[in-house]
Amino acid sequence: MPPRSSTSVAGRRLHPLSVVTVGLLVVFLGAVMALVVADLAYTDHRTVLSLFRSREVLAAIRLTIVTSLITLCLVVLFAVPVGYALSRYRFPGHTVADTIVDLPIVLPPVVIGVSLLVFFATRPGLWIQRLGFDPHSVMAIVLCQFFVSVSYAIRSAKAAFDAVDERVENLALTLGCTRWQAFHMVALPMARPGLVAGAIMAWARAVGVFGPLMVFVGSVRMKTEVMPTTVYLELSIGRIEVALAVALVMLALASVALGFIHWSASGRRWWGI
Repeated sequence: MPPRSSTSVAGRRLHPLSVVTVGLLVVFLGAVMALVVADLAYTDHRTVLSLFRSREVLAAIRLTIVTSLITLCLVVLFAVPVGYALSRYRFPGHTVADTIVDLPIVLPPVVIGVSLLVFFATRPGLWIQRLGFDPHSVMAIVLCQFFVSVSYAIRSAKAAFDAVDERVENLALTLGCTRWQAFHMVALPMARPGLVAGAIMAWARAVGVFGPLMVFVGSVRMKTEVMPTTVYLELSIGRIEVALAVALVMLALASVALGFIHWSASGRRWWGI
């Protein structure tokens, strides 16, 4: 019996490629953490604690959480079926539709705000307003967040369904499943990691929306002010410590939410290999 080699099939772990790739990872992580540490060092903990005694800031935090969660639900409602349609079906204008889906990604967010402002000055927009839509309301905030974030989720959903072998769905059909059952019981569970990743990206984009809100909705304290606009308003009057404190609260909320989603989606221990 030949002696076992001490080198694995994949080769040595320490080689030029691993040194370069892991080195760049370390550099990137170090750069991100340097920014976070700088914010923490600049901000007094008393300033952060004082935020939770401010009615205006608490209202902005609540409005950010509520609107971003509503937006997330709408994004998932649209992204999953739209991503599935782009992945599985070929129809006239498929390439055009696939291109239009990416438009909100490449457009500057402020352009989306300007476009919404112009649309609601047209006849269809005025008709929608007469039906009860208020451009300076919670639903207007959700509309801005939706248009900025939904394309990321759709693109991720399409990639996730592309990675699922369509023959597996067809096999389920031959075993007696309906098309809906094949989608619900086969394609959807297999695409779940990509769908969760898209939802995370869309939620993060929704939380950080700023430009469209300032252009289309405005920032009225206790009514339409969310955390990104709070940061801007505090900076505009020279209160950089308060602005950084709000930013740190946003960072903490995002870290907890994203950590929970990653943990629940992966099913693995944090430090597992």
